[in-house]
Amino acid sequence: MTLGTMHTTLATGPRSPWRSRRGVWAATGVLLLGLAGCTQDGAHGKPEMPEQPDSAAPSMAGIALTAQQVQHGHIRWAPVSMTAVGTGATMALSASTAAPGQIVPDEDRTARLGAPAQGRIMSVRVAPGDRVRAGQVLVTLQSPEAGMAQADLAKARAEVASRRAQAAYAASAHQRAERLLALKAIPQQDYERAVADDELARAELAQAEAELGRATSTSHALGASASASGEIALRAPMAGVVLSRSAVPGSVVEAGAPLVLVTDTRRLWITIDAPEALSGSYRTGGTLQFTVPAYPGDTFTARIQAVGAGLDPERRTLPVRGVVENRDGRLKPEMLASVTASEAAGSSAGASVAMLPAEAVQMMDNSPLVFVAMPDGRGGAHFTGRTVVSGARIGNRVVITRGLNAGDLVVTEGAFAVKAAMEKGAMPAMEM
Repeated sequence: MTLGTMHTTLATGPRSPWRSRRGVWAATGVLLLGLAGCTQDGAHGKPEMPEQPDSAAPSMAGIALTAQQVQHGHIRWAPVSMTAVGTGATMALSASTAAPGQIVPDEDRTARLGAPAQGRIMSVRVAPGDRVRAGQVLVTLQSPEAGMAQADLAKARAEVASRRAQAAYAASAHQRAERLLALKAIPQQDYERAVADDELARAELAQAEAELGRATSTSHALGASASASGEIALRAPMAGVVLSRSAVPGSVVEAGAPLVLVTDTRRLWITIDAPEALSGSYRTGGTLQFTVPAYPGDTFTARIQAVGAGLDPERRTLPVRGVVENRDGRLKPEMLASVTASEAAGSSAGASVAMLPAEAVQMMDNSPLVFVAMPDGRGGAHFTGRTVVSGARIGNRVVITRGLNAGDLVVTEGAFAVKAAMEKGAMPAMEM
């Protein structure tokens, strides 16, 4: 139907509101609007869609949600309050994240004495708990290897003495032949023979001295006494306390068998297998606080000396080691302990941290972030994601060490709904 035909039909048809000129132009306008929706490619182009309300307008900086969407997603936000590290509030929260630990000897101040060679234990002169001084004899053994080492040492010493005498005689003969040759009292051949004998004697002396050095080193390694009886005396390399003793008089032991353990208990180690959730609470140089069942009312401190480079793949724990000063001797090796990091998330003294509900911290692109709200005054808000550095999880709260300032409005409830809306807004539109 053409525009003219439609106009004639409307003008000559039954009497109706459309017969008026106003009705005709209204109908014509409807048709023109329909034609305007067609593209130049044909009469079936895509009509323009009516503009939708800006209920969730995503942007590079975040996403805006209306009051209805905020209410439907149960989204709540609150200002951030910073807590100084080391305050009572932080320590009270940290108390619920105590990791199990154990007091162990300081390996840098521990000597594990073993049998240097196969032999029979003749005597044991200490017992567990005894205090010993450096150089004190702890265990004596009788070893055939030690006897052979002493015999080789004596033989090497005698060889060196013999070679030294021969070298002295050869040197003297060399000098005498040189004087006689100058007086033409001996032939050149005798002089050359004296020179060769002198050089040979010196080489043999050097070889004997090298053998003496080897025999001496072997003898010292076995700890053999000056006699050739084969007795080995094991001495304490430092002052300390005998922690354990496995040597039994009369028993035969192999080389390397453990005999006595001596340690200096004035300094100990505390080892921790921190759960993965608490791995961010420990930094080298930080401070640990711990308690032991023997002294439930006392709190001890330790300095973190080493933190593992990775988690144990089976137990999902992080190894941590601290140094404990124990000059009063109250702590004993192998005591169990309950350990907390006195500096939340490893922050330095004087720093401040934020404590947020665990729900407020979401993961996007493998990074923890929170959503900062900018209310629009009508119940809605504009939300932006902010990457943060998270630390230990304390109950249902997470320590935030970096990325937030006091007073920032952070989503504390419904953060997942904000994340979902932001991810949905970032998806490209699909053409039908």
